[in-house]
Amino acid sequence: MTRYVALIGYPLGHSVSPPMQQAAFDYYQLDLRYQAWEAEPAQFGAIMERVRQPSTVGANITIPYKETVLPMMDELDELARQIGAVNTIVHREGKLSGYNTDAEGFVQALRHLGGFEPAGKRAVLIGAGGAARAVSFALARGGVRSLIITDIVEERAQVLSSSLTPLGVETSVLDPEDEDLQDALSNCDLVVNCTPVGMKHSATEGQSPLKAELIPREALIYDVVYNPIETQLLMDAKAIGARTIGGLGMLVYQGAKAFELWTGKEAPIDIMFEAAKRAL
Repeated sequence: MTRYVALIGYPLGHSVSPPMQQAAFDYYQLDLRYQAWEAEPAQFGAIMERVRQPSTVGANITIPYKETVLPMMDELDELARQIGAVNTIVHREGKLSGYNTDAEGFVQALRHLGGFEPAGKRAVLIGAGGAARAVSFALARGGVRSLIITDIVEERAQVLSSSLTPLGVETSVLDPEDEDLQDALSNCDLVVNCTPVGMKHSATEGQSPLKAELIPREALIYDVVYNPIETQLLMDAKAIGARTIGGLGMLVYQGAKAFELWTGKEAPIDIMFEAAKRAL
């Protein structure tokens, strides 16, 4: 019997997860189909009930539901609980278990593709939503020296900053228009865009979350947006000679961890990378 794994979010026109995960399922000749279940907010509850159907093995959760889905879980992995965001669900015998594979995916890409170790480094995060929660906890667990968070919703940034306090990392919050942000950027080692600004098929397609003149040339610029492969932020960073990482690596590495949770098999990383690149 064919079973299903769903990608749930809104919108989903930018996503390459379906062909990437399907390539991995097909590699092992598994009778699994990965489908995009686009859900507007009013439809989200009904869509989540479909995940409980016996034919559904699990799901990926993406923008804007990574935090919304938390109370719908029967069980939460400890990391997902700490982060406060779920991006992977495993359906076991009627129960939904929530995980966060974004944190591991982010760090794997940071190390393997960027050659960057967070220990002792200074980072600036743009955004404080679900992706930022995973990224910030990953950096904190990796021993980052300091973390500055900026978001158009200051309260959201303050909540994220407070939640990192138990991990012993030095955090501070700056408004995007604060003049001190320029100083923070010029003295940091890593800048991570955790917002969807610049994402293909979005209202901000072609835009950047950071003014070009604020991009620090000596820092590594990491954009978690993966479609397009090269966002405006990355193009601006490359133009001044800064090192960059796009979001494709994080997508593949987090997807590989999710694949292993659903199937119990080792993820075919190379096949997933190639399928994602072809889809883009």
